[in-house]
Amino acid sequence: MAPFNNAMSLMTARQKLLKRLGLGAVFVSIGLALGACDMSRVVTRGNLPDPAKLSELKPGKASKDDIIDAIGSPSSINVFGKETWYYISERTETIAFLAPKVLERHVYVVEFEKNGKMTQVVSLGLDAGREVTHVKRITPTFGQELTVLDQILGNFRRFKGGSKKEQ
Repeated sequence: MAPFNNAMSLMTARQKLLKRLGLGAVFVSIGLALGACDMSRVVTRGNLPDPAKLSELKPGKASKDDIIDAIGSPSSINVFGKETWYYISERTETIAFLAPKVLERHVYVVEFEKNGKMTQVVSLGLDAGREVTHVKRITPTFGQELTVLDQILGNFRRFKGGSKKEQ
């Protein structure tokens, strides 16, 4: 009977060890998963000019070439009506799989006269932005609506069985 008790106690010790290892693995997995959710990515996009260099540019005197030399090329140019250059920069934070959240946004608007001289520089922040809702319309298409069977049969009608022309 003694060898049987030793075997039983050995199995229970092994089961206890496996149970502890299993619980430890579960806790480590949960800790890693929670730690991964805490990590966030902060991304900066765009062209943010140095404010000190912007303040050096004088309205009525600075030309387009002077502005490009001082702060670089613009992110976007409006050519309709009064010519305007936009320098746009944005910082966003993304946590795990969630949608990015905008932390800060800077837009410098540089306006020009017809002779190419700068008239003013306007600074806009995140609070100047607004949400734009998209229009959900469907453009109608003209023609036939074919079912799958119509498409298959239509393809068979295209191929005409005939002899090849001899040359």
